[in-house]
Amino acid sequence: MDEFLTILFDFLPPESIRFVVPFMKIIILLFALILGAAFLVFFERKVIAFMHQRIGPNRVGPKGWFQPFADVIKLFIKEVIVPSNADRFLFLTAPLLSLIPALAAWAVIPLNETFIIADIDAGILYLLALTSFSVYGVSLAGWASNSKYAFLGAMRSAAQMVAYEIAMGFALVGVLMAGGSLNLGDIVAAQSGGVLHWFWIPLFPLFFDKSHCVSSCGRDAQNIAKTQFGF
Repeated sequence: MDEFLTILFDFLPPESIRFVVPFMKIIILLFALILGAAFLVFFERKVIAFMHQRIGPNRVGPKGWFQPFADVIKLFIKEVIVPSNADRFLFLTAPLLSLIPALAAWAVIPLNETFIIADIDAGILYLLALTSFSVYGVSLAGWASNSKYAFLGAMRSAAQMVAYEIAMGFALVGVLMAGGSLNLGDIVAAQSGGVLHWFWIPLFPLFFDKSHCVSSCGRDAQNIAKTQFGF
């Protein structure tokens, strides 16, 4: 991918190519992520409609395939409603604390041997750090709304998210030990050679341990929320 983009922008000065190539990779990745998320929502709506014995989205485009684009346009032109007593700056900043880190986390994920935006040694630590920012976005949104109900709901959501992050973090410890590196590219390379070389065989017991930890952590989070906040 780097060689292809370098040849494509060969007419630019060498100093500019160093910035243009990563920028183009970011644009390609963002386009794929946003488009993938839009159509995953479309498929989810179709599956839920089938479960409810409904048709689902079928008006916009052939068989409703253009519905995700219509939803995006609607979201862009929709009125932004801010509660009258809310802190406007923090209320509008809160979604960015959840969205931007979620997209930035993909920078260290190797999609193939050549397509990776930032090949850093501590890729998993970077991934864990950015995915944890969503907790702050939810908490800040509830607090900035200046509503007790929104704040209590945000605290409960934050408690559940932290509980699940603990279980996911413990599951990654086994992957780090098996791969012997914090670099995601090295971990992927350590599993090369076919399905029997993947880590799912030696780390299969972690599946049961993680399931038990997720369920127990979720119950603990709900019990803490009921005790502290009364819901």
